[in-house]
Amino acid sequence: MIKISLGHIKLFGYHGIHAEERICGAEFEVNMDVFFDPGHEIREIHETIDYAVLYSIIRERMKIPAELLETLVQDISSEVKEMFPQVVQINITISKINPPLVNFQGQLSVSMNNDF
Repeated sequence: MIKISLGHIKLFGYHGIHAEERICGAEFEVNMDVFFDPGHEIREIHETIDYAVLYSIIRERMKIPAELLETLVQDISSEVKEMFPQVVQINITISKINPPLVNFQGQLSVSMNNDF
């Protein structure tokens, strides 16, 4: 089994259920692990999962506003599986840095572990 990880990807987006989140936006961090079993030695890029494509999927989906982080993790996971059917597991976490909650210091996250 091979794991490809993209970590600490910082992106700005307009996600949230509150109007000010969709107007002002916020910083988000995305972490994703993708697992697959190639069944043989990998020598060419077409035999693996291209991390540049994974990054592109994340970046493009994060540009589209969503009310819920749950929607984002599900959409990204589905698109990765559609693009790379050999994927057997995806673990993805999206964190909202400094969410607009009174007296809250830190971040909140939504994670999904998807076995195929």
